[in-house]
Amino acid sequence: MQLALDHISKKVGAEQWLYDISLAPRSGEVTVLLGATQAGKTSLMRIMAGLDVPTQGKVLVNDADVTGMPVRERNVAMVYQQFINYPSLRVADNIASPLKLRGEKDIDQKVRSLAERLHIDMFLDRYPAELSGGQQQRVALARALAKGAPLMLLDEPLVNLDYKLREELREELTQLFAAGDSTVIYATTEPGEALLLGGYTAVMDGGELLQYGPTAEVFHAPQSLRVARAFSDPPMNLMAALPAAQGLQLTGGPALALKLPDAPAQRLTSFTAGVRGSALRVTARDGDVALPGKVELAEISGSDTFVHVATAVGELVAQLTGVHYFDLGAPVTLYLDPAQVYVFDANGALLMAPGRKGGLA
Repeated sequence: MQLALDHISKKVGAEQWLYDISLAPRSGEVTVLLGATQAGKTSLMRIMAGLDVPTQGKVLVNDADVTGMPVRERNVAMVYQQFINYPSLRVADNIASPLKLRGEKDIDQKVRSLAERLHIDMFLDRYPAELSGGQQQRVALARALAKGAPLMLLDEPLVNLDYKLREELREELTQLFAAGDSTVIYATTEPGEALLLGGYTAVMDGGELLQYGPTAEVFHAPQSLRVARAFSDPPMNLMAALPAAQGLQLTGGPALALKLPDAPAQRLTSFTAGVRGSALRVTARDGDVALPGKVELAEISGSDTFVHVATAVGELVAQLTGVHYFDLGAPVTLYLDPAQVYVFDANGALLMAPGRKGGLA
């Protein structure tokens, strides 16, 4: 199934919720809608599903205009943040409900197979209220998969689960999506989730579609500062810079030896240098630039340590692998390889990205 959004916009009262979005998710692939809360992800998914009608634009399925066709007439499966199941039906009957509607055969076998894939086969005779949140969400996912819809929409389905359950289900969903034929649209606020799911990513902000493409490509070459901010966790460190003989002069800090690409003069008057937290280190390597400062905050998250350092170029956040301990206020020097720096022009457009030949991305 080929879904296409053609210049979709949505206005509610005096508020513009979506701005002129055109998007054609790859058929049979996963497309992640990535953006902060109120970026427009849910509004766009509701239009895809037929729950809402756009103010302007068209929704096309296999080149047929389905704009305004209600959701009950479309073959769409949806999974929400909340665990939506039929409370009066056993787990087995919840999963079987779309199969029964289609009049399929061997329903019990298909239900058990799906339940086994989602590790809930031992709960088939229970009711949803007897399950944990994670187990209930697995039931909702199993029912969505049982529907066999060519379009599956998942609106932050793991956001209400604890950390461990989210990690488990992310890995399982990646495998389930890879094994299926559905076009999957998956909304999330978490860049790490987009990277794990792979496929394609559409970055949204303030009701606008900022960039769409293969997930790794969007991550490594964000077209603008807005995309870079949305697709970095922790947020990309941004530093003001001016042109210099060596390349870039960080405002209040050292120069970075970079060969900037050829570009119109107006793009080369001032810059924003960006560096991801994972590219900052506390031990030096050959060619590194030193950024001395003092520790403002250090926090351990999972297997990483995030240390916030006040430097002459602003507060920087380094993401260090492993567990590290720092005293608040203690001096520390961060080290940066200039080759890992992103450069954005005066208008916030990407001018140079690490590993991109010729600079321009």
